[in-house]
Amino acid sequence: MVESKKSVVISCAGLGSRLGLATTKALIKFNGVSLIGLQLELLREVEDIRVVVGFQANDVIEEVKRYRKDAVFVYNHDYFNTKTGASYYLGAKDGYEYAVGFDGDLLVHPDDLKKLLDTEGEWIAYADRSSDDAIMCKVNGKGDVLSFPGREGDYEWTGPCCIHKGKLRYSSGHVYNLLEPYLPMKGVLVRACDIDTYDDYQRAIEFVKSW
Repeated sequence: MVESKKSVVISCAGLGSRLGLATTKALIKFNGVSLIGLQLELLREVEDIRVVVGFQANDVIEEVKRYRKDAVFVYNHDYFNTKTGASYYLGAKDGYEYAVGFDGDLLVHPDDLKKLLDTEGEWIAYADRSSDDAIMCKVNGKGDVLSFPGREGDYEWTGPCCIHKGKLRYSSGHVYNLLEPYLPMKGVLVRACDIDTYDDYQRAIEFVKSW
């Protein structure tokens, strides 16, 4: 079977207001390295990286270029009124056949990220709950994702995910809202840390140390 080419779409357009550090989450530091820098180091083998920018766009672009001068930048001009669903669509629409959605506030263990990138077809990644403000997903015995029931469920929806770009539509909602019409989908359990609050950030620092 010929492997389908994938683009990785990193959504970095949001304000990161819940974190309380007056910066977009892509630029927060881990031992002197930005979050987007850590992500790009882990994604260095990926051919097509697309970074969706909005808030502090120039700063994010400058930081990304330190790691990937060939990254494609896509603007979400309505970042104040939209969530990650819009950024995922905008970043994916001119990329390869399959689009891996990767939030700019997410860290995935390097071993698990490699496993995801090597997984063919469509999938949704999820993790044991660790975030203060988690959206949960419900899975069946095979690990397939059945639904996103909100605050109650089996695992935390953290992403990443991978879906054919033709299934994505412009939306002001979240990425999981774009995935819901196509459930059930193959699920993959990973070690991951989603950063929404300052306490999440502190847990993420320890998570990165564990690598």
